[in-house]
Amino acid sequence: MTIKFPSRLIFSAFSLALLAGCGDKTTDTSENKQDSTVAGRAPVAMTAPKLEDTFKAEIDALSAHPQVKEAFQFIEDYDEQTIKTLITLTEIEAPPYKEKNRSDKYLSLLKEAGADSVWQDEVWNAIGLVKGTKRGKVLAFCAHLDTVFPEGTDTRVQQSGDTLKAPGISDDTRGLAILITIMKAIRKSGIQPENDILFIGNVGEEGQGDLRGAKYLFGPNGPKIDAFISVDGSGHESVTNQALGSHRYRITFQGPGGHSWGAFGLGNPHHALGRAINYFTDEADKFTRSGPKTNYNVGVISGGTSVNSIPFESIMEVDMRSESPESLVKVDTILQQAVRKALADQNKLKRHGPDLTVKIEMIGDRPSGEHPESMAIVQRGIAATQFVGGRPTLRRGSTDSNIPISKGIPAITIGGGGMGRNAHSLDEYFINKDGVLGIKRALLIVLAEVGIDDEMRIESR
Repeated sequence: MTIKFPSRLIFSAFSLALLAGCGDKTTDTSENKQDSTVAGRAPVAMTAPKLEDTFKAEIDALSAHPQVKEAFQFIEDYDEQTIKTLITLTEIEAPPYKEKNRSDKYLSLLKEAGADSVWQDEVWNAIGLVKGTKRGKVLAFCAHLDTVFPEGTDTRVQQSGDTLKAPGISDDTRGLAILITIMKAIRKSGIQPENDILFIGNVGEEGQGDLRGAKYLFGPNGPKIDAFISVDGSGHESVTNQALGSHRYRITFQGPGGHSWGAFGLGNPHHALGRAINYFTDEADKFTRSGPKTNYNVGVISGGTSVNSIPFESIMEVDMRSESPESLVKVDTILQQAVRKALADQNKLKRHGPDLTVKIEMIGDRPSGEHPESMAIVQRGIAATQFVGGRPTLRRGSTDSNIPISKGIPAITIGGGGMGRNAHSLDEYFINKDGVLGIKRALLIVLAEVGIDDEMRIESR
């Protein structure tokens, strides 16, 4: 058996897997895919969350604040320009690991919007600081720069009536655009936050990126961050407070290869791979039928040179996800054991030649965890959602918030308003239906987290 596809077919199969399965959100419009359904990430909606009176009163008071009212009016008046920003950013390609051009542009937009200082870090996260008066706490307010689409994808926006169509327009260029609008709203209304806000366009959220931008932010060289809000995709109702963990591997069986007749009896990497898949899926199926929701998928298979050649290598890529860190470790162990068993069995079967070897390479590691609905940042998300007329739902997803959630740092992911569909496809589109509601919701949550210093109102910029 030779598992070798023509280059065009390999690209198509891989691209489909990438576009449909490698992104990791909870809806159809982002690697949160907030209020529509995200490819590769089935949304897990909870029962209606309970809103505590304290947080309802907090959001009601904020919304009645004169400067917040000014900011709300600015958001409405500025909405046409928000859409122009969305189009401008969408048309700048940002493939995985090639986000720098978009990051450069975003940095200039942060500066223009009124950031006190702007900079790029080593991985091209674009950061703009709005200083608080007390500066005791730092809120990171993020949207991701990258898309799932390869270099050369046509990202020009096509407009038909109220529909804007282009790859990546909702996931997550919508999030990037509303961050700029919210910074401008804060500046134009004269709001002075009590604590610092880092407005961040971060790299590497999508599948291949493996949350590398967020990992850098929370790594040893990242800034101080005490709370985290990610805007990912569209909608104004979902609040993602639970992180769906995942492990991804590229597994390569290798041998000398040779002619299928003349070298018959050599260890065959494809045969070993087939055994590994069989052993893994048999045991993983048993394990995942009970306990915390856990899944597994062999998504990519490649290798071989011709039908009459024993391949010198056979490769598969495997994705495993779970709500539970313990269950994720267990299904990972099942995979590792299956691979080792398949290798040993195939080496026993070979009739001559060197043993096969196997390389197990982790290509994705997204930690899991969850915050209770009673946590302040979650309650503020619920309260702000209700204030703008939405029906709040708490969700589990794989987003940039996975990193802070796994570290116990208060964090949520929300949508950026409007309606997005067909995320991770060339037919992705965005409709600005109730888009301002998502922007107002985000502003309320941000201000509830950092506070407003009424004694230090600044002149609008």
